[in-house]
Amino acid sequence: MKIKKDKLPIHIGFIMDGNGRWATRRGLPRKMGHKKGADVLEKIVDYCFEVGIKYVTCFAFSTENWKRPQEEIDYIFGLLRDYIKKQNEKNASSGNNELKQRNIKICVLGDISKIPEDLQKELEKIEKDTDNCDAFVLNIAMNYGGRDDIVNAVNTLIASGKTKVNEQDISNALYTKGMPDPDFIIRTAGDIRLSNFMLYQSAYAELYFTKTFWPDFSPKHLNKALNSYAKRNRKFGKLN
Repeated sequence: MKIKKDKLPIHIGFIMDGNGRWATRRGLPRKMGHKKGADVLEKIVDYCFEVGIKYVTCFAFSTENWKRPQEEIDYIFGLLRDYIKKQNEKNASSGNNELKQRNIKICVLGDISKIPEDLQKELEKIEKDTDNCDAFVLNIAMNYGGRDDIVNAVNTLIASGKTKVNEQDISNALYTKGMPDPDFIIRTAGDIRLSNFMLYQSAYAELYFTKTFWPDFSPKHLNKALNSYAKRNRKFGKLN
């Protein structure tokens, strides 16, 4: 069922949960779940681009994920490094970056100063190279936490000399500065919570939870979620 453009969310956030459990249930190393999950993300992002959703934010690595085994952390960073490096190398060799061709902008949300330096540089390069793209925005939430986002915003405002702030001031100091708040947040794998994801920005986001593990999530599952979103009456405090 095709959804009318005006019924689609402008900004979707994905809490991509269940990679490790997907692998474990198949007798595979947890890292294979992350590999499959990365492949699924590419397909889901492509589908969002095709149907006309403007912003997608994927929760790639949280501030709490440092508690995981170092081997798993390194593997997650490696997957992201391989993808970003491949895009940067394409651009360097031919000036024909696929992302720029499709007018796709990459933004990184979070404190990346704590991740490996080579990955920092790759992320900073792709952000710079796609900065003028505006057809579609892919946010990669890397070492991101909603509370950390708010604390960082407050410290930024204090450093600017402000002694009194309003909601717009805070919004302008968040990692998502200049972007619309997410309309729709989807979490896979059955847990019913936000887990420190875009806490300030999600004040009026519609939430959708599915038991499907992220590596099994497909455009068909996304369509089901989007149909649910399209039927909701978003009142924002009004009567109707």
